[in-house]
Amino acid sequence: MAYDFDGKTYETTASGYLVDQSEWSPDLAAHIAAHEAIPELTPRHWDVMNYLREEYFDNGEHQPNTRTIMKAMSEKWGEKVEQRALYDLFPLDPSKQAGRIAGLPESRRKGGY
Repeated sequence: MAYDFDGKTYETTASGYLVDQSEWSPDLAAHIAAHEAIPELTPRHWDVMNYLREEYFDNGEHQPNTRTIMKAMSEKWGEKVEQRALYDLFPLDPSKQAGRIAGLPESRRKGGY
């Protein structure tokens, strides 16, 4: 699989994750999101994706699960964030789909909390 965007082909894994994280850009993220039936990336989408990128690149390649994302976004947004709110943003799984759109590698974490 690959994404053709802006005159360039971006190679991905079989699961749709970028092979080379350094090729990611916000414009490419919007393109990937559109392919994943997310027509617009809102500020809340960006909050989640930026959080995941910071955790990965600035915190030893940590890839938080949905529960951890809920806690972080609750703090950031100043309200209790339920799992449903994150699934409304990223219907295919907030930690995995947001990570894919954010240009991160596929999580090797086991399921569950």
